[in-house]
Amino acid sequence: MNPHLAQLNPYPFERLRRLFEGIAPPPGLPEIKLSIGEPQHETPAFIKQALADALDGLASYPSTQGTAALRAAIAAWIGRRYGVAAPDPETQVLPVNGSREALFAFAQTVIDPGRPGALVLCPNPFYQIYEGAAILAGAKPVFVATLPESGFELDLDALAEDSWRRVQLVYVCSPGNPTGKVIAADTWKKLFELSDRHGFVIASDECYSEIYFDEDRPPLGALAAAQQAGRSDYRRLLVFSSLSKRSNVPGMRSGFVAGDAALIKNFLLYRTYHGGAMSPAVQAASVAAWSDEAHVIENRRRYREKFEQIAPQIAAHLDAKLPDAGFYLWAGVARYGLGDAEFARELKRQYNVAVLPGSYLGRESATAAGTGNPGAGFVRIALVADLGECREAARRIADFCRKL
Repeated sequence: MNPHLAQLNPYPFERLRRLFEGIAPPPGLPEIKLSIGEPQHETPAFIKQALADALDGLASYPSTQGTAALRAAIAAWIGRRYGVAAPDPETQVLPVNGSREALFAFAQTVIDPGRPGALVLCPNPFYQIYEGAAILAGAKPVFVATLPESGFELDLDALAEDSWRRVQLVYVCSPGNPTGKVIAADTWKKLFELSDRHGFVIASDECYSEIYFDEDRPPLGALAAAQQAGRSDYRRLLVFSSLSKRSNVPGMRSGFVAGDAALIKNFLLYRTYHGGAMSPAVQAASVAAWSDEAHVIENRRRYREKFEQIAPQIAAHLDAKLPDAGFYLWAGVARYGLGDAEFARELKRQYNVAVLPGSYLGRESATAAGTGNPGAGFVRIALVADLGECREAARRIADFCRKL
């Protein structure tokens, strides 16, 4: 067996399952699951129709590079969304089966395990795929904490110069999971300068980019930040995006990577062997989804309505502020004298509301205040259920906190 498998940590939702083992919530309270970032709004009918209309495509093998129509639709969307010159659909865009598998596979493409002490930098707390991808590529993950006292901005000064020299890949997530932080232009500029100095590649996970609150102020993306910094070639940069949250189609597993043409070329080579081709029917439905913005605007309206109503109720009892974007509330629970896992377990046991302990999303790492897990003392609340369920969950959380 691959010896690196033994280094993998249990996935957060497996830990949550174990945490909730043996719990018997009150029988009169149906479960409300706010622990998993799975969109629960309905899939738009036109996307389902496009998928059904393309089922004849199942009779042929798809190309790993995807259809020209899909690449063109993605490139055109990037241009419209970020106000930049659309990337070349032939060389700078590649469809993938959701951002998760691509984020994992990309590390296997770019990490050179033959270089001593290979490091992969991850924000902390973080999406655990980054850590697993680094370990199975033969590198060591190194964590940079994103803390409330710095507005959850990525502190690039936290890593020593000798460590930066060993970094081969940097994962960033903007808007962030779980904090909802959008990386600022100055931070992007500094990260690009570090990439030029040390030669590492940047993988920007932007799967939450289309869930935001002000239609006139969409979150800054890495490609736009690169253009602003005079890096129109997107050197050493790839962006990973997905239809799952944007269009409520997590089951389609449809996304893209875009950016540096040389990285795309090598990633395509890897994926040709890896088996990363997208179903023709999914490609056709994806063209329809990327080409329409009305359903995305409506999706944002629904999330905005939930945050306007639910966030103040949660903030009255937990230390939670409106995120920059995304559909999570990152809520501090330390005032109640319970650890985040104990808080989540008791909330589930007494009120049948599932939230995710923040410590499950973090690792011990050095900060200005010492060493610790920056996820400890928080819970992640995913406002993915419908408005009525979220209202009921907020009521139960308030009752639970009053009891505490």
